[in-house]
Amino acid sequence: MDNRKDSSSARRTDIEDALADYVRSKAVADPEGNGSGNYVSNAESVVRRWADWLDREEGVESLAAVEPIHLRRYARHLKTKVRQDEYAASTARTYYAYVRAFLTWCSRDHLLESNPAEDEIALEELPDDPGTRETQQFWSPDDRRQLESYVRQRALEAIESGDETQKRKRLRQHALVALLAHTGVRGAEVFSHPKDDRRNGATWADVDWENGSLRVLGKSQEYEYAPLPEVAQKPLRRWKDELEPPTTEFPLFPTEHAPSKYGAVRSQVTDIDLETADIDAVVRENEVVLPAISTEGARSVMKRLCDEADLEVDGEYLKPHGARRGLGDELYRSNPTDAQAALRHSSISVTNESYSHIEAGEIGDVIDNTRERGEDER
Repeated sequence: MDNRKDSSSARRTDIEDALADYVRSKAVADPEGNGSGNYVSNAESVVRRWADWLDREEGVESLAAVEPIHLRRYARHLKTKVRQDEYAASTARTYYAYVRAFLTWCSRDHLLESNPAEDEIALEELPDDPGTRETQQFWSPDDRRQLESYVRQRALEAIESGDETQKRKRLRQHALVALLAHTGVRGAEVFSHPKDDRRNGATWADVDWENGSLRVLGKSQEYEYAPLPEVAQKPLRRWKDELEPPTTEFPLFPTEHAPSKYGAVRSQVTDIDLETADIDAVVRENEVVLPAISTEGARSVMKRLCDEADLEVDGEYLKPHGARRGLGDELYRSNPTDAQAALRHSSISVTNESYSHIEAGEIGDVIDNTRERGEDER
């Protein structure tokens, strides 16, 4: 009896069986066929092709083996199709959305612990589609100024209060927001990512104060230099003075998660009674390198800050990647080449595609002005 239950459970984690259940569940949700028929048919076809690709290219046949890295490679596969003019960018993103919806259903049905298609390392490989820009959050200048003003004021208040715990917390938040707002970095370039061993977070060794740059592991998996303007340097310097990193290999934003801190100390220091020791003093004295805050942890920080500041965009908090888009938007309106350099795009054509809505809007203004002059001359 028990063996039969285990065998049934194993079958249900198979992608083909899960897809069949997914299709049936959608049909039950719309028994009259009013609207979901085409979607289900298209989704089934796309997910089936994805499963074939997964088996052929990655050697993965079951849901239990699907990880974010496989979705990252699938997104890259779709992007290649776009570059080869086989798919439109919107089509590639739609195909990915079908797979993501299927995996969301699987996670809700407890066939997966979480949805690997939602992971940042997978999503960052999707081709840009200017047509979907309205669904992509970006920090407007007003959003950015309001958030910066809030974290700056809270940091000053904490300094004046003499509360060391609050001072440390607020200076860290101010530096984090300033870094996101003014450098164009991606979250996975400066924070750690649990699914990517190379992404352990930017360290103080990566900061070049003199030249105003920050070395990061870019989207291309190659090291790049992001700009570090003075407006970002000042909060970062204050945070460094407060943090007193024991070594240059220390992360810019170390975790504040107590079990992670104790785990790092235990793995790097011996013969210390941690029950009575000051953990932060032990870290400094023994030059323990703590793990960096994770991308998810940084998003949690941003969500709390936006809740406290009563700040939202379309009902959501200001997300880390929205800062990059906001910076690009502002720079592109002034000089597209500057936007390309700041965002580290491989070519100006990538930047133009990402911000084509701005150019189109400006041409629209030219058309209006030209025709107004023509009407006046008649």
